Amino acid sequence: MSGSIQDTFFEECEELLEAMDEGLTAVEGGDHDPEVVNAIFRAVHSIKGGAGAFGLDELVAFAHRFETVFDEVRNNKVELDTKLIQLLLRCSDHLSDLVAVARDGGTTDEEHHDALIAGLEEYMDDEEEDLTFEPMGLGGPSVPLPLAAEEEKTYEIRFRPLKEMFGTGNEPFFLFQALSELGPLKVVLDESELPGFDAMAMDDSYLAWNLTLTSTEPKSSIEAVFEFVEGLCELSIASDKDAEEEEAALAALNAAFGVSGDDSVTDPPAPFDAPAPAVTAPEASPQPVEKASSAKAESTKSEQRGPKPTLRVDLERVDRLINAVGELIINHSMLAQQIANLDVADLRDVETELEGFKNLARDIQEGVMSIRAQPVKPLFQRMARIVREASSATNKVAKLVTEGENTEVDKTVIERLSDPLTHILRNAVDHGIEKPDDREAIGKSRTGEIRLSASHRSGSVCIEIKDDGAGVNRPRVKQIAIEKGLIPENAELSDSEIDNLLFLPGFSTAKEVSNLSGRGVGMDVVKNAVTALGGRINISSNPGKGSTFTIILPLTLAVMDGMVVSVADQTMVVPITSIVETMRGSDDMINSLGADGTLLSIRGNFVPICDVASALGLRNPNSDQPPGVYLLVETETGQKSALAVDDIHDQRQVVIKSLDGVCGNIPGVAAATILGDGKIAMILDPENILAASTSSATFDTERRMSNAIAS
Repeated sequence: MSGSIQDTFFEECEELLEAMDEGLTAVEGGDHDPEVVNAIFRAVHSIKGGAGAFGLDELVAFAHRFETVFDEVRNNKVELDTKLIQLLLRCSDHLSDLVAVARDGGTTDEEHHDALIAGLEEYMDDEEEDLTFEPMGLGGPSVPLPLAAEEEKTYEIRFRPLKEMFGTGNEPFFLFQALSELGPLKVVLDESELPGFDAMAMDDSYLAWNLTLTSTEPKSSIEAVFEFVEGLCELSIASDKDAEEEEAALAALNAAFGVSGDDSVTDPPAPFDAPAPAVTAPEASPQPVEKASSAKAESTKSEQRGPKPTLRVDLERVDRLINAVGELIINHSMLAQQIANLDVADLRDVETELEGFKNLARDIQEGVMSIRAQPVKPLFQRMARIVREASSATNKVAKLVTEGENTEVDKTVIERLSDPLTHILRNAVDHGIEKPDDREAIGKSRTGEIRLSASHRSGSVCIEIKDDGAGVNRPRVKQIAIEKGLIPENAELSDSEIDNLLFLPGFSTAKEVSNLSGRGVGMDVVKNAVTALGGRINISSNPGKGSTFTIILPLTLAVMDGMVVSVADQTMVVPITSIVETMRGSDDMINSLGADGTLLSIRGNFVPICDVASALGLRNPNSDQPPGVYLLVETETGQKSALAVDDIHDQRQVVIKSLDGVCGNIPGVAAATILGDGKIAMILDPENILAASTSSATFDTERRMSNAIAS
């Protein structure tokens, strides 16, 4: 049981760390709103509280210093200047590392750890440094010391935990332990709602406690103990002074209406007496007016702050459900195929019901996919740390600006996108952003900016990484590629083709090997990772103004919309997101170029033709093939090409089946699917087919010839 509770704690730590990073990012951007600071404080405080329950001493000690500094900020004793903000950002990163070590094992850099603690202690009072901190129980926050001697009060506390509270790892014992530090505490268990064993639900909550606390602390200190179970329990707190306050309020009310003695509102008149003022209604509501309003406000506040209902589900269960939905889609295709093969005169009613089945299957598929869909916000927040570390390693100043953090992507895509983004951002800092003095000399801000954005485009996810650095040094890139034998010395390349040389294996512009670059590993790994996700990546650069990397990814790795085509008597599928338009060709649309090159004329423009069958080795490139159907696709370099196929059959939703471990990597083929007739069809990768069928130099020649013909 304790293991599952600890797992829940670490899951909640992820959410708390995200909230802390979000707040610190806002603070770094100039938002010093007290609520933002309080949100960061609460996140660190919650992590410390949970860590204390599990005896994670190192994590508790660091979080304690961290929150102490934030408490100084909250009390306006310390100013949030640039130096402190940078220290807090580094501490946030280290706190994340400590959580990871506590969860997965391992060690942290002791020198770095001690340096951060020393930095935090510079902002702490001497008295605070001398305090001996003891880890508190889970859910029981640290208790403030009384500022001055106050009159003792007796509090009557009614506490009934809801079943949701136990699911968060909070235990009543630790709450009572924290209360006992405020003064003598008497605890009485109320088991009156406990049913018989046969009627008991193991996941429900039946127990309640009546607590009597004698303390000089104000009511707010007691409420603070229950702060982290707010909305997860039924709680009432009353003191012996409340009755005196109630009497004083009633006396003031009576005085306001000029009543006294037997006419007091504490003793309402008989029903048949003379009409009484409206304030004589306390018989129906014995609570004082102010108290009733306060209770109502607190109830409303509790409802508003209550946790949003969520359900934690094992990812493996979701995967099984997604696979089942995939099989449902395949089953629909097979059923549609069988019905189409029936020799029946009128199938309209059956086809109508089948269309309803199709729509229902799509609704279920979209619903299941939305379960796996997650905002890219946590991933983007982790990337802010990458930029900070890269800036520190290169003695540069760079900041990360994020946009579209709420864009939702399949969880698997997010997990596998982390490494490519890390490579790109490190390269942006190392090779793109200039030194602060160099930037200032050319009229730029000393702080470089890297903008990371996400958005949905035509059924795909677009991730852009844009920097305002020096851009790509194209002459140098081309010369390095020639020296490494990656391209011929006489190759004629366009600007975009030179930029894309960065993705070639073994390419590196770094003169020295460092922690960030220089080993010839990086951008080719990025392209392979993106391609493995069924996506594509492109770079565009403006010398002196910066570079932009664009990554296009599928929304999910399970289902996609595709165009079913015929290629050399084989049925294949082309992703619909790759297709700009389709058309049937004719002799007058085809123009020869050289010995084996052909161009397709489309509304006065000319694009190169790629015969898919020839590119895949299914047909002799020199064989005569009559004009068929063309799929106009746009490459990542912005060039359009026409894929020649034999015929188009249908546009349908298909289930993606990976070929990994089955037949390895096949050039031009991304995955496979099962069609309605039970046959296996290959899902093509248009970008890969074009790259394999035509060299960069040929593309450049065709483009120049196309421009000449068009002009």
